[in-house]
Amino acid sequence: MASEKLTEYERKRLQNIKRNDEMLASLKIQSKTSDLSAISNSKRVATKSYKVSPQKKLKPESPVVIRRSMRTRGMPPDSKGLRDDVLSSVNEISKTLSPVNSSPCVVGPLSFKDAYAGTGSVKVLIDTILSVAKNNPHCGVTKEEIDTDSVLERKPQVGSTVKEEFDSVKACKGESLSEKGELGSRIKEEVNASKVCKDENICGKDDVGSCNLIKGVVKSEIKIEKSELGSCVDLGSLILKPKNIARIMQGQVLVVKCSPWSNVRMVVAGNKYGNVGIWNLNSEQDEGDGIYLYHVHTAPVSEIVFQQSFSSKIFTSSYDGFIQLMDAEKEVFNLVYSSEHSLFSLSQQPNNVNTLYFGKGSGGLSSWDVRAGNSSSEWLLHESRINTIDFNSQNPNIMATSSSDATACLWDLRCMAADKPKPLKVANHKKAIQSAYFSPSGRCLATTSTDDKVGIWSGVNLENSFMINHNNQTGRWISTFRAIWGWDDSCIFIGNMKRGVDVISPFQRKTIRTLDSPHVTAIPCRFHAHPYQVGTLAGATSGGQVYVWTSD
Repeated sequence: MASEKLTEYERKRLQNIKRNDEMLASLKIQSKTSDLSAISNSKRVATKSYKVSPQKKLKPESPVVIRRSMRTRGMPPDSKGLRDDVLSSVNEISKTLSPVNSSPCVVGPLSFKDAYAGTGSVKVLIDTILSVAKNNPHCGVTKEEIDTDSVLERKPQVGSTVKEEFDSVKACKGESLSEKGELGSRIKEEVNASKVCKDENICGKDDVGSCNLIKGVVKSEIKIEKSELGSCVDLGSLILKPKNIARIMQGQVLVVKCSPWSNVRMVVAGNKYGNVGIWNLNSEQDEGDGIYLYHVHTAPVSEIVFQQSFSSKIFTSSYDGFIQLMDAEKEVFNLVYSSEHSLFSLSQQPNNVNTLYFGKGSGGLSSWDVRAGNSSSEWLLHESRINTIDFNSQNPNIMATSSSDATACLWDLRCMAADKPKPLKVANHKKAIQSAYFSPSGRCLATTSTDDKVGIWSGVNLENSFMINHNNQTGRWISTFRAIWGWDDSCIFIGNMKRGVDVISPFQRKTIRTLDSPHVTAIPCRFHAHPYQVGTLAGATSGGQVYVWTSD
């Protein structure tokens, strides 16, 4: 009887509902939904993370009085207004509150305790740094004093990939850059006798470019065989383990560095908030997974440099115009330099532990004597900010600077005029150059630009150049890409927008491999290859994560 009361429309509606239910049952959507929910609820790989000490909110001593208007309190308005004595006092106060140019604050030594923003004790970190720096066989020794055999045991030699013939080399005369556009080669060398004779007029007034780029290399014939183009490390063996992933700080990381120790893996990074994070990968008993966070600067950290003679001391530069020196022995951050201009780059010349070179303001470069505490030289090298400063490993007098004015320049510190210094060579891009780094052998220079190019400059005088296409458009919230060299001249590492690391071969002039991992959840943009542990590569993201690829 009930079915007879249904209209034709209602009967058709019930049939459609029944047919749809049967169709959904045949598709087994419910079971698939439960499978997907189980996958989504699966546990993610636990990663290490920093811990910030909570800040307790102080209770106000006096009770807070909520202001209420006369209207809400039901009181009639006061038609008389303010009294004359109140008006006169207000006028006097307004006169005394005229704007005054405040003097800059004087920043003194900052103790570890005051700068520490984490939880737990930092005693383990300090003891580790001091013990490693003390036991490090090359701490406090210049590169020239280090035994060659000991270096060969730790660091690969580029000579395994490049052959040079010096048999018939005796002497050569340099040619002026101003006349023929070349850097010239003015260092005489006899390989068999192992003698190097410098030209007497190495930096004449009329001969600007008479400085050799690579010390001990005299227009030698370089033969590169296809069988010798391999890297000193198997790129396929570089893996990212979950234990080598940590979020050491919050915010965009601008610089990441590996500690220059052969027996300890420690990563130091700086972010846009002025924080310096330290992660000891070898620590298993430290509180907070071996992660320590210090608030050192009030603006983004631009560069981190380990002091060559004392690896327990670390220099940090910042956009706030300060250079701080972290001294683990004294447990303090000492102010080394202060300026009203932002500092965008920082470097230290090899075998010269007493001088710092930093780029400040719009294209300025300064050298600072750490012992004397004053500036020894200042130049205006570029039209815009200097992003990186690097020195040639074979000839420390040769310096490379990259700038946002779309140029990367080579300079000789021995012949730089104070007024208008002339570069030895200028590398041009169409847009800002974010970095310019020498290869480990000093024979090549790699530049990274926002024009989506990675430039390679090679040759005795870096006269050969070619560009490799690479997407360098990182946007606003990701740090710009900067291509770095590996452990020899065979490969260059740079991040990509697909959460991977591209490996570029300068010899094949293309990207030959991409390091990717399911554990990478953000785009790694800044990298550093461990100077003594071959196969250890550190990368940082704009979210504070640090990834360390290893070959063991």
